[in-house]
Amino acid sequence: MSNYHIPVLLKQSVDGLNIDPAGTYVDVTFGGGGHAREILKRLKGGRLVGFDQDPEAAKNIPDDDRFLLVRQNFSYLWNNLKYLGIDKVDGLIADLGVSSHQFDSAERGFSFRMTGEMDMRMNPDAEFSALDLIGSYSEQEMTRVFSAYGEIKNARTLSRLIVAKRELKALHRIEDFVDAIKECTPNYNEYKYLAKVFQAIRIEVNKELSGLQILLEQTVDVIRGGGRLVVLTYHSLEDRMVKNFVKYGNFEKNMETDFYGNQKTPFKAVNRKVILPDASEITDNSRARSAKLRIAERRI
Repeated sequence: MSNYHIPVLLKQSVDGLNIDPAGTYVDVTFGGGGHAREILKRLKGGRLVGFDQDPEAAKNIPDDDRFLLVRQNFSYLWNNLKYLGIDKVDGLIADLGVSSHQFDSAERGFSFRMTGEMDMRMNPDAEFSALDLIGSYSEQEMTRVFSAYGEIKNARTLSRLIVAKRELKALHRIEDFVDAIKECTPNYNEYKYLAKVFQAIRIEVNKELSGLQILLEQTVDVIRGGGRLVVLTYHSLEDRMVKNFVKYGNFEKNMETDFYGNQKTPFKAVNRKVILPDASEITDNSRARSAKLRIAERRI
């Protein structure tokens, strides 16, 4: 197996699936296969379908005829399951965000700590990259991205600076981009600020939040009654989406009720409080610092 990240909250998340050994499960973020291998250990006669748009993930396919990898984004979940003849599944797990393997690959352009081209495509075959965003977005478009996806307070000033700097020099490389925005980067909190900037660009490039919304909406039709939805999030934007979807059944926080005033939602939360890694896991695994685990059950 290639050097992918160590799964965060591995036992808790797989336990959350409440696995039926003969059931059918989906891991929509296969990656290094950490969750998939743990699920396969608990299956006897069941099967597991994995999804991943990164071709690197194919190197981690377990030698197990109960497993099948679909090399596509998880937003195409429903269509692919139908194609495979799978009507309903007993559980679905999603470990969102970027793997440490992707962060640590300089050529992928995800980390401001690296040198190399600005890229940030989770699917290297995708046409649109960070280079396209930085090189073509207007000041208004970039302001929207940095405000919505990075929650950056000086988003407009930052966007104006990028537009001005790219007129003087093409900002193709990570180091050039980081240098170009130094005027907007606070000295006292440089790493946190740059992390937000890069997060915002990455989310826009990969359409992460719209993809997550599409995935969650499909789980209503895909997960059978009594089945489980398990999601690991790493920033507040995606965690808020998952929380609202489980609580309200939508993303606008509109409470729907039946004739008798009872709440109508497709899922019910299994863990009332979000599950967080303990101190020892955070020490051993830097990716665990911002992890939050939510588990929900499909109402029958």
